Amino acid sequence: ETSARCCLFVAVMLSLCLLPSWCSYSIAQLPTGSGVIMLETSRSNTLQHLAPTPSYLRRSGVIVALTEQEERVSKAMELTPAEALAESARSRGLALQLDDGTRKSHSMAENTAFVTGFFKGISTRPAFAQLVASLYFVYEAMESAFDKATDPSVKALDYPELRRVPALEDDMAYYFGVDWQSTVRPTAATKEYCDRIRSIAVDEPPLLVAHMYTRYLGDLFGGQMMGGMARSSLKLDDALGTRFYEFDEIPRAKPFIEQWYARLNDLELDAGAKQRIVDEANLVFAFNIKLFDELQGGKRAVLRTMWGLAKGAVVSRVGKIFRRS
Repeated sequence: ETSARCCLFVAVMLSLCLLPSWCSYSIAQLPTGSGVIMLETSRSNTLQHLAPTPSYLRRSGVIVALTEQEERVSKAMELTPAEALAESARSRGLALQLDDGTRKSHSMAENTAFVTGFFKGISTRPAFAQLVASLYFVYEAMESAFDKATDPSVKALDYPELRRVPALEDDMAYYFGVDWQSTVRPTAATKEYCDRIRSIAVDEPPLLVAHMYTRYLGDLFGGQMMGGMARSSLKLDDALGTRFYEFDEIPRAKPFIEQWYARLNDLELDAGAKQRIVDEANLVFAFNIKLFDELQGGKRAVLRTMWGLAKGAVVSRVGKIFRRS
């Protein structure tokens, strides 16, 4: 438990170093007896400043508090919590139901597994190649199902700009060579994930909406940051190996996501169908944790990766300060 909390803390510190220039933060740790460190990020124009206390680190005025009920780190970095967005599509309908209904999956225990799992994935090139391969098989199953779907809910949310398979094919060739299709096979966890996608595509197609919500929006929210970390940690060739994280046809993620949420709310689904989509989204999150669990990489490799990225971020920040002076 102590090691997991340490990994999460370092990951949070690193990700905060990489926040956009308009964002600044504070970090608070709960009382020692709680055994939990929590995270929440908000935009500067939505928060009151906290009174300075020894338990807070402050930077330029925007506060990052830690809360068990908040959304995964990458999502929180990009968008204000739904309750603060009265005019946003996220504040109502199925969008709000999904955000609220998946909060339990985004408890700190699961966030710790997700964040440390990602750092395990970028600790070595073979581990990251395995992660890319797993994602390829998952997205190939998803997007093949979308191509065959006739369900109006799936068709309404299937934006061509979100499709990931072509980018992942480029990444697969980079890591495994041009004949990768004949040599790379899905892992056990990947196969279980893909089997679920193919099963619901036949038995209950609207549940595919949960896979769109969990994967595509997560990729958009945190992809640029995560791709940058992978390139930095693994010393990849320029513009190669992380095409998956690049959405060339979506120059501005936030307006696109808002449009996607609005269309999600317009779906004609009864209450039971909506709840089943929420339940499926929680299952998708669990499937993704299993993908990370399979990756090769011990605790030392994870900590070494996080330390290297944190050191690089600090050196970069110091260099910018000196260049300005």
